[in-house]
Amino acid sequence: MAQVTAVSRNRTYSFGKPNRTSITLIAGLGVEDDVHAGETIKHQFRMTYEPDLPNLRQVHLMHEELFDDLAAKGFTVTAGQLGENISTRGIDLLGLPTGALLHLGEEAVVEVTGLRNPCSKIDVFQRGLLKEVFELDATTGDFAFKSGIMSVVRTGGTVRPGDTVGVEPPTGPHRPLERV
Repeated sequence: MAQVTAVSRNRTYSFGKPNRTSITLIAGLGVEDDVHAGETIKHQFRMTYEPDLPNLRQVHLMHEELFDDLAAKGFTVTAGQLGENISTRGIDLLGLPTGALLHLGEEAVVEVTGLRNPCSKIDVFQRGLLKEVFELDATTGDFAFKSGIMSVVRTGGTVRPGDTVGVEPPTGPHRPLERV
């Protein structure tokens, strides 16, 4: 069964986000009291050249299975340290189609908008980590993004560790995730 394993938020720009006992999602905005909440872009770098675009990165979700893979390669990463708001286990986040709805706990619903584009600050956090979450596929020549997915809040609600995660696929043809 897919579930939320940790929730995190931060009011100020910093690399990681402290874990909390719960977070509140607000429809159309994101995580209450989180620096990335808002209707328009709140990503620090992108605000300088695209300040009026819609915020497709209101809530960042990451699969804890990534932490297991990184640990096998000698890295220690725990929930919130890579800036995610919601950590999960038991769901293939990277395999979801664009537009999938994730039901988090009893009320909250987020719509998947795309892949997180990992930032170079990941290597400042732990040297060599960036190449483990962002790599070039030698076969296809495509980039593989492994550092979670981004979403927007469709229905607000409180999310806590231990909450279930349900997936509602989009209607129509499924489109693979692209970076946002």
